[in-house]
Amino acid sequence: MQNPTDAPPGRGRSGGKVAAIVAASLIAFLSLGLLAAGGGLLYGDAQKDEQGYISTDKERFTTDTYALATENLDVDVDGLDSVVADDALGKVRVKVTSNEGKPAFVGIARTSDVSRYLAGTSHAVVEDIDSSPFAADYRTLDGDRTPASPASQDFWAASAHGAGTQSLVWDVKDGHWSVVIMNADGSAGVDAGISAGAMVSWLDDAGWILGGTGIVLLALAGGLLYAGVRPPRQTPPAAPGWAEVVA
Repeated sequence: MQNPTDAPPGRGRSGGKVAAIVAASLIAFLSLGLLAAGGGLLYGDAQKDEQGYISTDKERFTTDTYALATENLDVDVDGLDSVVADDALGKVRVKVTSNEGKPAFVGIARTSDVSRYLAGTSHAVVEDIDSSPFAADYRTLDGDRTPASPASQDFWAASAHGAGTQSLVWDVKDGHWSVVIMNADGSAGVDAGISAGAMVSWLDDAGWILGGTGIVLLALAGGLLYAGVRPPRQTPPAAPGWAEVVA
């Protein structure tokens, strides 16, 4: 008697296809992150003013003491300052206008120098800022010493002083820094409108690079996903064979 041979049983999804689907999911997640980051950088670049700065609105800062100072601004390039281009870290701009019509002073210096200059004087340190609605939190340090005129000091990395709006521009450097706002004559009672801005030349380049990389990875994820879910190619069934059974 002769019987037809059986066709091979159907196979489930192979381990390779499962791996392709998992890899596609991970790469798609990464690509979306890169697209979001790139889009954020390009959006930020589009907010630049005519001088190329991304700036805050002018807000009121006030203290009855001799000075307003920021907390330590830590710029750390991991010891690469000797090989980083001078403009690679960008520029910072601080605009100050006295609300009382007094000549104003704005300066930035090493935090250690600022601490020595303001030691023993009554001054306020800006600890926190809320943007919407605007509010600034200060820590007031008491003292009975009158500070010397700020413009007469030679430790400032950058400074500006005089009547009207004063604009400080500083090339960002590695180190610990503090910004100080005072009346130009060193008198107590600081009431000023202040805005801060930053210029970073590589924002648009970085945005396009991140966005382009995200698009490439998203396309790769789509290819892997297709490979993972594509049904196996059907091969035409072989002609039935017959086997003889010997009784």
